[in-house]
Amino acid sequence: MTIAIALNAEIINSLDLAPVQTVIDNLLTTGVIAAYEQQLSFTIDYPQDPEDPRELPEIPEIRLWFIRLDSRYPWLPFLLDWKDGELARYTAMLVPHQFSAKEGLQYNPESLEIFLMHKLFVLGDWLPQYGINSTSRLKAMALMLGYDLEDELFAMF
Repeated sequence: MTIAIALNAEIINSLDLAPVQTVIDNLLTTGVIAAYEQQLSFTIDYPQDPEDPRELPEIPEIRLWFIRLDSRYPWLPFLLDWKDGELARYTAMLVPHQFSAKEGLQYNPESLEIFLMHKLFVLGDWLPQYGINSTSRLKAMALMLGYDLEDELFAMF
């Protein structure tokens, strides 16, 4: 049931969301979106100079494509394959961060908090529309990003 969407330089540079739209529109139209929770991944083939030390989330063109994607589907983290690192990579595309050889990916803390709260509010509204219990999923997403949130927060949604 895993869905892998291939992205190349042409798709990224033209900000073409068609490969994702085709998949997601089909899931929404057929009403099976809930069955694809945490099943989506991206395969990114973007040419890079071997001398260029940047990771994919540091390349402006790729980040811009993901910003466009997030504006179209702000609830997309529901579909991303968290276990395979897609949520962390998606977050890195949208949140300022640094890479450390010692500590790995380090998000800007304030930016990460804003990103997380935005996603919690978006998903808190979106999930119930599809009959999906949101609290446990939202708490799990917050934990994946390093936040252990209290139930009282979710009672306010």
